[in-house]
Amino acid sequence: MSLKPYAKRRQRVLDSLGDGVAVLATAPERLRNRDSHYPYRFDSYFWYLSGFPEPDAVIVLVGGAEAKAILFCREKNEERETWDGFRYGPDAAAAAFGFTEAHPIGCLDEMLPTLIANHAALWHSLGHDREWDSRIGNALNAVRSQGRSGTRAPGEIRDLRGLLDEMRLSKDAHEVQLMRHAADIASAGHSRAMRACRPGMAEYELEAELSYEFRRRGADGHAYTPIVAGGANACILHYVDNNKLLAGQSLVLIDAGCEVAGYASDITRTFPVGGRFSAEQREVYEIVLAAQQAAIAAVHPGASFTDYHQAALRVLTQGLIDLKLLTGSVDGAVESEAYKPWYMHRTGHWLGLDVHDAGDYKTGTADDDWVKLAAGMTLTVEPGLYLRPGSAVPEHLHGIGVRIEDDVLVTSDGCLVYTNAPRTVAEIEEVMRHE
Repeated sequence: MSLKPYAKRRQRVLDSLGDGVAVLATAPERLRNRDSHYPYRFDSYFWYLSGFPEPDAVIVLVGGAEAKAILFCREKNEERETWDGFRYGPDAAAAAFGFTEAHPIGCLDEMLPTLIANHAALWHSLGHDREWDSRIGNALNAVRSQGRSGTRAPGEIRDLRGLLDEMRLSKDAHEVQLMRHAADIASAGHSRAMRACRPGMAEYELEAELSYEFRRRGADGHAYTPIVAGGANACILHYVDNNKLLAGQSLVLIDAGCEVAGYASDITRTFPVGGRFSAEQREVYEIVLAAQQAAIAAVHPGASFTDYHQAALRVLTQGLIDLKLLTGSVDGAVESEAYKPWYMHRTGHWLGLDVHDAGDYKTGTADDDWVKLAAGMTLTVEPGLYLRPGSAVPEHLHGIGVRIEDDVLVTSDGCLVYTNAPRTVAEIEEVMRHE
């Protein structure tokens, strides 16, 4: 693993701190039941600055004339390593991950007051964790108790996440490489699910195909709970039961991505269980695909984050008029939000270490205060239509739910779609051809 990206990010934070100190903890281990834990996953902010994979770890970045990056982590313990696996220990961790120094995690509360004393500001993830807010408060009180001796507590408390959110919004070359690798694996998983799909299968069988392909190709696992939604289940946006049988005449919507070294992919594909779209399914699918193409064309530097949503929205709304679900003009239907019964979410989100990644979407409260896209930003483009059975939907369209989602990198002159699972009707039907 290259240390340079993590060290460069720590240095950027140190440069921004001035005469300040930043404290950042990783995620704790969580019990699943009794003495069995959930699979461990580090805190995304902590990983962004360290690449250090173990629990019970804290970074302290001390700004000023003698700037330094300090890691607190678990000590070496042969007995625990026999049960739970390898631990770096402070000495090896400092060398392996490029920290100025490292100490046992048990020393943190004792050392923290000294580390923050006589610095102008203290940065931490304010309000993120009550226990940590309390520990930070205890450290501040310990410093304040030394006031008579001339020791000063930081006069300003600042939220470190705001600084890191801005950094995380633009991906560096190391991050782009990892995200493209995750996208390649996830794309292969979706292709595998298409090839494996047969009428009468259970949704969870397709989920198993994805899981196998993700792990077989070296992904850490799913980036989020996968959605495998057959028929009308596709009209439930966060359907995760994945336990129904797939009818041969229906569509199945799969929203699934994998994680590689902490970085997520996020892909949605919708395809016919029997391998061929019906005329009605094709009509709805082509509307959503056209909306996605229009949205992707609107992704480029200088565009507003909302521009590509608006581009998709106009195509979807025209499609709803063509399907006779709406009447009147596109402008009128968009203005009145008449499309919302069938399209109720936005067309994308930031993507990175978190599936819905860090970073603001607006810079103010005005309607036009959306963030402007810039090279290095990574986002999803995911329009959809969800035609739930009901009086407003003709019977021949009942239960058709379509979403198409790809991962997109903003480049210097436009954008790059770096997910590559089959997307057009022809591509999907060719992959699903069972001969």
